[in-house]
Order: sequence, then structure tokens, then C-alpha cells
Amino acid sequence: MLKILKYAFFDLIRSRWSYTYFLFYFIITFSLLYLSADLSKVIISLMNIILVLSPLIASIFGVIYYYNSREFTELLLAQPIKRSNIFIGQYLGLVFSLTVSLLLGLLIPFAIYGIFYNSEIWNFVILIIAGVFLTFIFAGFSYNIALHNENKIKGFGFAILIWLLLAVAYDGIFLLALVTFSDYPLEKFALFATALNPIDLSRILILLKLDISALMGYTGAVFNNFFGAAKGMIISGLSLFFWTIIPLAMIIRKSSKKDF
Repeated sequence: MLKILKYAFFDLIRSRWSYTYFLFYFIITFSLLYLSADLSKVIISLMNIILVLSPLIASIFGVIYYYNSREFTELLLAQPIKRSNIFIGQYLGLVFSLTVSLLLGLLIPFAIYGIFYNSEIWNFVILIIAGVFLTFIFAGFSYNIALHNENKIKGFGFAILIWLLLAVAYDGIFLLALVTFSDYPLEKFALFATALNPIDLSRILILLKLDISALMGYTGAVFNNFFGAAKGMIISGLSLFFWTIIPLAMIIRKSSKKDF
């Protein structure tokens, strides 16, 4: 599995899309640091970008890489290699390449400005952790979708649909439900509904660390009231870890049964 991971990682890290992904975050982060001396404002701006862009890029890359490497995968399947090792190696190579581009694009501008000793740096670390989690989760979603669909158009469409539902439509549906059933106690429902969306969990994880009550919204306030800032962050982090494990387990299960 390690050899497959290494091959997939170096194959992807040399692609122009990895450089483009890195340059985008580098330019955005550098520009924000140049325009504002307030690190907390820079982190909030980056949060709004990462929570939308990282899942989208991971979803697109996951589907495209699976379909583009289909012939090579079939060649590997003809070898005495465990099926799950092939697909897990490719998946990890994909997410590690995306993670490296994300980390370098964010860390290098901060290193240039020499603000690693700023008190806000731990908030920046939480932002990076959330971005890495989302990369793993949505790349896993898209890889599973590709495994379940031979048709490239359907696979690509389902991956974008999942991203649209969780990144765009979910909050609107959730708000509509809160307004419709406002006469009932909705705190536990809000906690459960938030746990079903890794993007919302990532947002709460960051905002609880920043302790910005005005931006938390209803779900962030519920998390804060129920668990407190520190405990809420731990629960959000564990929930994101759980979301990371689910797609990985599904890849192993599907790859062992799929007829190629």
C-alpha cells in the first residue's frame, strides 16, 4: 500500500492542478496578510474561503483521479495485491497531495510575515486542521461515488451535488426547519443536525476557538451553551474524525466486493 500511496502522491503533486491549488491559497493568504494587520480577521476571511473551496476541490479531484487512473488500477488488480490496499493507497496519495498544497499555500505567507509567535497562531492551527479534515472527508465521499458509478458524468454530478447540499443548501434547509418548528425545543435537534454536516462542524470548531459569539449562529451558540467552548471543540473534532473514518471504511468495503 505504501508504494501505491507514494506513486499516487508524487504523480499528483507534480501536476499543474496541485501547483494551481497551492498558488491560489498562497496568493489569497499573502494578500489578506498584506491588507490587514489583524490576524483574527485574516483567519475569519480564510475560514470562509476554506470551508467552501477545500470540499469542492477535494470532491472534484477525487472523482477525476479515480476515473483517470482506471486503467492503471485494473493493471494493479491483476497483480497479487490486496484490493483494499490499492484503493486506500490511491485515496491517501490523493488527499496527502491536496493537503500539502493547502498547507504550503497557507503556511508560507505566514512564515514570510513572521507571525508564528503571534497569540492568534493557535486559531490559525485550528483553521488548518479543519481544512485538512474537510479534504479527507470530501475526497472520501467523491472516491466512494466514483466506485459506485461507472458513468463518469453521473459520478461527477453526484460529487458536485453532495458538495452543493452540504455547503450551500443544508444551512437554508436547516434554517427553514428551525423557523417552521420554532414552537418546539430544538436544541437537541440542532446538535444532531449539525453533526450530520462536516462543514458546519468545521465552522463551529473554528468559531469556538476564536470565541466570536456574533458569528456563531444558532448551532454554534447551542454547542457553546451545551458543552462550553473547550468541550464543544473536542466534540466537534471527534465528530470530524468520525466523518473521516466513514468514507475510508466504505472504500474498503466496496472495493472488496466490486466486480471490475
